[in-house]
Amino acid sequence: MQLWDYIGDNARSLTFLTYQHASLSFQTVLVGTLVAIAVAALVYRLPLAAALTLTSSRVALTIPSLALLALLIVPFGLGVTPSFLMLAFFAMLPVIGNAVVGLRSVPPSVVESARGIGLSRWRILFTVELPIAWPVILTGIRVSTQMIVGVAAIVAYVLGPGLGSLIFNGLARLGGANALESALAGTVLIVIIALVFDALLVLLGRLTISKGLS
Repeated sequence: MQLWDYIGDNARSLTFLTYQHASLSFQTVLVGTLVAIAVAALVYRLPLAAALTLTSSRVALTIPSLALLALLIVPFGLGVTPSFLMLAFFAMLPVIGNAVVGLRSVPPSVVESARGIGLSRWRILFTVELPIAWPVILTGIRVSTQMIVGVAAIVAYVLGPGLGSLIFNGLARLGGANALESALAGTVLIVIIALVFDALLVLLGRLTISKGLS
């Protein structure tokens, strides 16, 4: 009951922090996705470049997020900017791999048919290849979103926005008044954001994936 009392007593601040966390996660995943698809569109026709991109994206995922945040503090200081850049970078990585794999898996016969009716390379990309690759790309976006919603909590270390401040402040004050409730509330709200985003992406898939590809 103490957790519910804490949530009720701090509803306004919790709502604001939840909005900050969800907004930061959404914006960074959106930017990361756009950059990832652009990079994939540039390299997927080049076997060596595609292989290097896939390998680089997988290796980059091993970079500790806190270490990257620390490096970004030097040129950008504390706050939103290093938080956004770190999250957008990590959001991009799962999508790049899926986008390259998805675009390269489009049947060559389909591409040749599109060429045969006079479509340009870029029109083939946007009207044929990307729609066929979209289910694979969307899977990458879902993975990226779940990862970013969780990782976004650590930006509290650099005074970034979101629910991380509740968790770390609570853990730093364990044994004090409402310390455990603060950490639990932040954790529960992050899980709820992740579930809501995933449900929305599932709905997006149902609305945008051709039934012939389902």
